[in-house]
Amino acid sequence: MKALFEVISPGEPDWALAEAIDPDRLPAHIAVIMDGNGRWARRRSLPRVAGHSAGIEPVRSTVETCARLGIRALTLYAFSIENWKRPPAEVDALWRLLRIYLRREIPEMIENNIRLHAVGRVDGLPAAIQHELHGAEHATAAGTGMRVNLAINYGARAEIVDAVNALIEDAREAGSLDDLQVDEESVARKLYTAHVPDPDLLIRTSGEMRVSNFLLWQIAYSELYVTETLWPDFRRSDLLKAILDYQRRDRRFGGLGPSAAVERPEAVALSR
Repeated sequence: MKALFEVISPGEPDWALAEAIDPDRLPAHIAVIMDGNGRWARRRSLPRVAGHSAGIEPVRSTVETCARLGIRALTLYAFSIENWKRPPAEVDALWRLLRIYLRREIPEMIENNIRLHAVGRVDGLPAAIQHELHGAEHATAAGTGMRVNLAINYGARAEIVDAVNALIEDAREAGSLDDLQVDEESVARKLYTAHVPDPDLLIRTSGEMRVSNFLLWQIAYSELYVTETLWPDFRRSDLLKAILDYQRRDRRFGGLGPSAAVERPEAVALSR
């Protein structure tokens, strides 16, 4: 986390936020639903693509800040399976912006020991985009620091279906289909994100109170943080506030929190 203080100065608002963060209680994995680009553009009487373009800088800032904090994994919801329903011109603009982002940021990722991984039905993307993504993955493959998962052509229901189908195919190839037993661990091993722990914190911008078919399996016990801030306006301070809010939570994973773990004597007596 020391690396974060190299780019902020005492007296800045972000300095106070960073100092308040407990480095021993950082989320290992943060997932982000980057929402609000269209509304950001509409409020400024701009075309939707202007909102997507403005959303590139928060991606860069979020990746850098998470890396400097020492976060192990960051998953960004870039393009859902449902996004194909958007006008073709908008979708084409998104691919152009993705190429711009990758070509500009990959050198920085390499320098900062970050590894990029595309998650989703990547083989359903245009060939040129697949080529860009595979090139970015190859270029950063030696990174041993933070893992950045770019969820693209992604849908959580599709991911679960793909995981189960992969288990069936493995069993068929092994000649053990009749004996196939599917459990949580076997499904988890076949998920797109099997290489990282499940998210501790899920951030959604733009104030929408839904998860939009994102990491449905993995966020079973994630802490959810929703901010009214639109994605193009999401700054380092917003990320730090989300982490501070996360650290104030009492994560129980279905059990009892520390305050409830020990019953009061009178409560025990009344229960007899």
